[in-house]
Amino acid sequence: MVTEIELKAHVTDFEAIKLVLSEKAEYLGAFEKEDSYWFSEENSISCKEYRLRKEKRFIDGIEKSAYFIGYKKKEVKDDIEINDEREFEVKPGEMAREFFRELGLKPGISKRKRGWAYYLEGITAELLEVDGLGWFIELEILSNNKPGESFDAVKKRLLDFLCGLGIKKEAIESRFYTEMLLSKTLK
Repeated sequence: MVTEIELKAHVTDFEAIKLVLSEKAEYLGAFEKEDSYWFSEENSISCKEYRLRKEKRFIDGIEKSAYFIGYKKKEVKDDIEINDEREFEVKPGEMAREFFRELGLKPGISKRKRGWAYYLEGITAELLEVDGLGWFIELEILSNNKPGESFDAVKKRLLDFLCGLGIKKEAIESRFYTEMLLSKTLK
């Protein structure tokens, strides 16, 4: 079982952060991710959600697209997300919407992210813009739930990386994107 340990922070000058990442980390490519979240009648955004993601990756001028179905068991501890995520590719992806409807699920909130991915010393960094929310940096370490690095050690690595980008701890956003988007639609 793989667990994501990640943080996200608001970014005010994405071009400066992109430059720092380009100098420090391995460039993995550009991406676009379009997520739609599906819910059962009795669940709300804070409960169980299922995600359909259309993902495009742009590597060396070549576009690769895929669809994924996923769900997460989410937790936030000390502003750091700990997510038990399950995800699998579906082909053709358009059939997933019909599948969700057959299960009695209803479409909910959607989100679109686009940006650039980098990798350095076990940390994946995505510099991205979320439609309607602005620019963020996401830093993620995948843990295989094996003995070794503690949560506090992983948190320190993520915070040190963030600091190395010139981003202050106060920029960390502990809310999920879906929460932020939902709060905007309720206003």
